[in-house]
Amino acid sequence: MNFAERMSRLGTESAFEVLAKAQRLEAQGRNIIHLEIGQPDFQTPMNICQAAFQAMKDGYTGYAPAAGLPQLRQAIAQYVTHTRGVEVHPDEVVVTPGAKPIIFFTILALVDTGDEVIYPNPGFPVYESVINFVGGKAIPLALREEVGFRFRIEDLEQAISPRTRLLILNSPQNPTGGVLQLEDLEAIANLAERHNFYILSDEIYSRILYEQTHHSIMSLPGMKERTILLDGYSKTYAMTGWRLGYGVAPQLLAQKLEQLTINSNSCTCSFTQIAGIEALTGTQEFVEQMVDEFRQRRDFIVDGLNAIAGIECVKPTGAFYVFPNVKQLPLSCDALAEYLLAEAGVAVLSGSAFGRFGEGYLRLSYANSLANIREALDRIQTAIAQLK
Repeated sequence: MNFAERMSRLGTESAFEVLAKAQRLEAQGRNIIHLEIGQPDFQTPMNICQAAFQAMKDGYTGYAPAAGLPQLRQAIAQYVTHTRGVEVHPDEVVVTPGAKPIIFFTILALVDTGDEVIYPNPGFPVYESVINFVGGKAIPLALREEVGFRFRIEDLEQAISPRTRLLILNSPQNPTGGVLQLEDLEAIANLAERHNFYILSDEIYSRILYEQTHHSIMSLPGMKERTILLDGYSKTYAMTGWRLGYGVAPQLLAQKLEQLTINSNSCTCSFTQIAGIEALTGTQEFVEQMVDEFRQRRDFIVDGLNAIAGIECVKPTGAFYVFPNVKQLPLSCDALAEYLLAEAGVAVLSGSAFGRFGEGYLRLSYANSLANIREALDRIQTAIAQLK
């Protein structure tokens, strides 16, 4: 079969490929510890589930407006106004089935063939994939271990050109757990104003922070007009399977995102949107408890990795990933990830799956129990000792 040329430019997300490999091994009777998938290992809070059940009983089982139910858009606008400190109107909110469509639709709406998009590398693979798919030029911006997996502002300055249309930010970051500082955002805002480009700010992990508070570039003076905020429910409320996300954008762009929604998936599931209102307006105790648990796991896995000869691991300050440096070991990170799955029964991701600046690292998700993390560390230590 002959496919359109553009399909050759579309990438994938390795976490799902490794998950499939691990599940095939499990089907053969192997015991696999899953540290590859970015999914909270908690049940969605019952108050959210009950809101969805009630919504179904109340008849929220048909089409919804393409941009989202008015009452959910209102709740999101109030939430973002409160958390980011800038006034947001419901007309600036677009609800989507998961947050990924906001990435896709923003790039489709803003980027023409040959336009440049600067994106974090190592970073979420979908960024580069979609930039290439629409015919844009993907410009990688290195996240550097020596500065806590932030990028240097001078590196950003060098990456900007007259063709720069969009900069993608992700803080807290996947895969590194790094967090941009307020001074970083202020410098970025200055460059965006000076060079007239937009910001897609992926803040899906904004509630999963440990030693600091979240700062959004949208909050800075003049930046709401050139920022597209991406957020959602998957990570904060353990709702990955519910597929509920949203974008906040200048109204004219929000209308284009709505138009793309109409042309792709029509709308987002109605009863999940009602559950989304309960998530934002109901008790937040679950989020606090989950983050406390993640903090304990983070400390444990960082200490455990640093105790293994040949591995060095920076302690992340956000999200639920560690990104250990494995450059001292005799295998490439791709080969090492394969080896740990085959020999140790531990599923992890190669750093190179997140871009060329991820070479020499692994990504491990600590969205798993302490008992499983402890067992995984023991297996990794044994496997690497045999390797050396």
